[in-house]
Amino acid sequence: MEQNEFDHDLNIDRLGPATVPSPKRVMRYTADDERVIAATDPVAIARQLAAGQAPASFEAAGPREFLFFNPDGLRAGIVTCGGLCPGLNDVIRAIVLSLYHHYGVREIDGFRFGYEGLNPDLGHEPLQLTPDGVEMIGELGGTILGTSRGDQDVTLMVDTLVARNVRILFTIGGDGTLRGAAAIAAEIARRNLPIAVVGVPKTIDNDISLIERSFGFVTATAEARRAVQAAHNEAEAARNGIGLVKLMGRESGFIAAYSALADSQVNFCLIPECPFTLEALLPALAERLRQRGHAVIAVAEGAGQQLVGRDGARDASGNVKMGDIGLFLKEAIKDYFAARNVSISLKYIDPSYTIRSLPANAYDSAYCLLLGFNAVHAAMSGRTNLVVGYWNNHYTHVPIPAAVSRRKQIDPEDWLWTSVLLATGQPRELV
Repeated sequence: MEQNEFDHDLNIDRLGPATVPSPKRVMRYTADDERVIAATDPVAIARQLAAGQAPASFEAAGPREFLFFNPDGLRAGIVTCGGLCPGLNDVIRAIVLSLYHHYGVREIDGFRFGYEGLNPDLGHEPLQLTPDGVEMIGELGGTILGTSRGDQDVTLMVDTLVARNVRILFTIGGDGTLRGAAAIAAEIARRNLPIAVVGVPKTIDNDISLIERSFGFVTATAEARRAVQAAHNEAEAARNGIGLVKLMGRESGFIAAYSALADSQVNFCLIPECPFTLEALLPALAERLRQRGHAVIAVAEGAGQQLVGRDGARDASGNVKMGDIGLFLKEAIKDYFAARNVSISLKYIDPSYTIRSLPANAYDSAYCLLLGFNAVHAAMSGRTNLVVGYWNNHYTHVPIPAAVSRRKQIDPEDWLWTSVLLATGQPRELV
């Protein structure tokens, strides 16, 4: 990442001094002054130090020796928002287990259907979450709390928290969810209420800024690899076979990129960050067929939007609705070769909803557990308006305003995209 990506206030808001001894004795507490260096380039760090500047750093996550909240009689709430993602239930389970077993919190509301659950006018009664109730939910895809998209009246949502005496709200979601969490935190601060808001980063696209990896991404990439393998098998088994796979990735092509790296079976990886034209892509595809007799294309859903055209309509989360680049390419490829009297066998695979509704794999499940634990540690210490992150092998606290300040994307000049080009053999420019 560029150095200016760290030009944000990375200090974490607190509700007040932490004076309550933690009931959980651990081998090691995290000190309040522990930091995780943000930049990884030693030259840039040396330059900052020479100029008398402290390198940008995140507050380290982890259990604190002293808490802001007294666990006795404390009530917490959990909400899941946006699209489904592997690991949602794992995070719910981790938060419940940590609240209950680490801190003795017995009252945990699971608000139903996203932020709708905080709007009393919609009548969604919260679930009462217990360790027994969440014991096996990690084996399930989706979310036991349900989800939704779209805004709700922030004043009504905070009124609900006050009416139910909820002192901690955990929001599990992506960019839109975090913006909603920031709005809730701002309204809480305006009213000077002792309520903490802590986010957990959920987005299958892995596009939250200042967070190395969002949960569910590893599972999504593993399943996308299966789709790519199927497309490769189909393509290789036919004369002039083409496997076309559309993967999730509205503005960031991480799933497509890592799927291309997994087995080196992808010959063309198309992502939103790198524009392409049919005039460049289709002749390159024809040359690949001439040389090797088959080809595999992985395209992120947000790629090539200048080709399909968009009417500016937005979904309930405020995102611009994407044109279907997968179906567009399918027809464009068929028309191109038909016009040249070249017979092809094209198989189109769109595993998007299959991928996002899966249970998390073992790696993501462990990651979800630690994200959930660290979210609880942060909230109990009185920290608020933050999302738990992961950076350079450390769990971190990231202010929500910094996390949503920009979309994390693949840098076409960075090592990741260079590696994709080497793995696929596609031309550097397809324009």
